[in-house]
Amino acid sequence: MKHFFSLFLACLLVLSVSQTVEARGGAQQSDTVLRIGASPVPHGEILELVRSDMAERGFDLRIIEFTDYIQPNMALLSGDLEANYFQHIPYLESNPVWSGDLASAFGVHVEPFGLYSERHRNINDLPAGASIAIPNDPVNGGRALLLLQSHGLIRLRPDAGLRASPLDIADNPRNFRFQELEAAQMPRSLGDVDAACINGNFALQAGLNPLRDALIIDGGDSPYVNIIAVRRGMENDPRIAALRQVLLSQKVREFILSHYGGGVVAAF
Repeated sequence: MKHFFSLFLACLLVLSVSQTVEARGGAQQSDTVLRIGASPVPHGEILELVRSDMAERGFDLRIIEFTDYIQPNMALLSGDLEANYFQHIPYLESNPVWSGDLASAFGVHVEPFGLYSERHRNINDLPAGASIAIPNDPVNGGRALLLLQSHGLIRLRPDAGLRASPLDIADNPRNFRFQELEAAQMPRSLGDVDAACINGNFALQAGLNPLRDALIIDGGDSPYVNIIAVRRGMENDPRIAALRQVLLSQKVREFILSHYGGGVVAAF
């Protein structure tokens, strides 16, 4: 029911954004303007770093920040954006509202996904019956459960896959209690639960460093590389080609390494 409601909400957003575009008279953007939606941290910061590099190549990079995981894809579908930068391929492919019309142009970085706690300093300290918050979308929720399984805390059914849910838990020896919340709410939930699985961008925004503060994290070799997403057919647009050139650069690699201290890992 929860997934049906999310799909219904996404459909309403598509209609709303489409009506907004129509109200603007369908005006087309200049082919030198690149409007890109992004989460503020680290995506928006990385894009800000290359704004001047894009200008040197004749492109006006306009960064529009979003704090959720639905509206950036809705705005891209509607034509209000030419690209977005906040998601990985498993999330892009998880929702039929946009999975058929959007595509990955290229990958940029991985944000280690971690389990955090204000009450416990080690996963072995988690008591029987501990409350653990996980994201309520199927992809990040599945990522959370796979993380817990990789450290022997639970066992999932063999066929659970990347979109595992609490219903797929085959063995829960410590009888953990799972609470499913919006991904953006995870840092605020830390005071209310024993531990919470938090996406890297939301952890960084909350002042948490995955390498320093997480009890456990997944690694840079995970399938969750954050991508530049575009509408299908725009993968080789000159604006996207220029963005690829400036983002997949030594300048950005060094910025990621020095600025995030391992909380973000370059994937190139």
